[in-house]
Amino acid sequence: MAFQIFTDSAANIPAAKLEELGINVIECSYEVGGQIIKCPTVPDNFDGKAFYDMLRAKTEVHTSMTNTHDIAAKFETALSVGEDVLYISISSGISGTYNAARLAAEELRDKYPERRIEVFDSMGAGLGIGLLTMRAADYRAEGLELTPLIERLAGDRSGLCEYFTVDDLMHLRRGGRLSGIAAMMGTVLNIKPLLRGDEEGKIVVFSKLRGRKKAIEAIAKEYAEKAVDPQNQRVAISHGDCLEDAQLLAKLVNDIAKPKELIIAVHEPYTGVHVGPGMLSLFFLGAGR
Repeated sequence: MAFQIFTDSAANIPAAKLEELGINVIECSYEVGGQIIKCPTVPDNFDGKAFYDMLRAKTEVHTSMTNTHDIAAKFETALSVGEDVLYISISSGISGTYNAARLAAEELRDKYPERRIEVFDSMGAGLGIGLLTMRAADYRAEGLELTPLIERLAGDRSGLCEYFTVDDLMHLRRGGRLSGIAAMMGTVLNIKPLLRGDEEGKIVVFSKLRGRKKAIEAIAKEYAEKAVDPQNQRVAISHGDCLEDAQLLAKLVNDIAKPKELIIAVHEPYTGVHVGPGMLSLFFLGAGR
């Protein structure tokens, strides 16, 4: 049975890949000064410099959860033409969007009892969602039906590696990830935290290093130690308006083991609000998280 694949704009997938792989995007949104702004569906249309400059200027920006009605309306574009739905969401550990999608699916099952609507928790963010969504599209192109595809995707999820560092610790403090004192001390002492997505899809600090370059090298080291068969997988890098650092990380990755495909994109605004300008992240599939 034919099915369509949906994901969040937080997946940060470039426009060319969406078109190539036939992936649909549901916009997330954020709020500035009481105004709700839809996130761009692709990083190609996102003015990352303007957005991260706004955060540098300490403008208050908040995320806004995607509502059930908007998700249901997107799902119906597939259901109404007799196709099933696979929705790969941002991690339930950091957003309520997954639960909103489950509610939308429950409501629509009454209206379309013969259709399948599967809501899959990526337990990831940014291009971590993107990597899993692109893998799902690859599996569909190989001819996998929905049930075995989801089983294979769950295996990929268990090995989804998301490693990142941030330049300004105060954004993490505002998000409740660090105490105010720790954030202030880190800024003064040039301490850069290394963070990852854990097994529950939550963000955790797992190391701290002094200096930006050491933090970038440490991310590359995680790739060297954990990436599984990188020559045959996509790897992705996203950045909070720090392209030169992203290019440095890309060079380190290619020197270690050049992947089949390496995607570099400015980090999307929905989670960019919480990590701030200077965020640099690496996404790949490895031997466990």
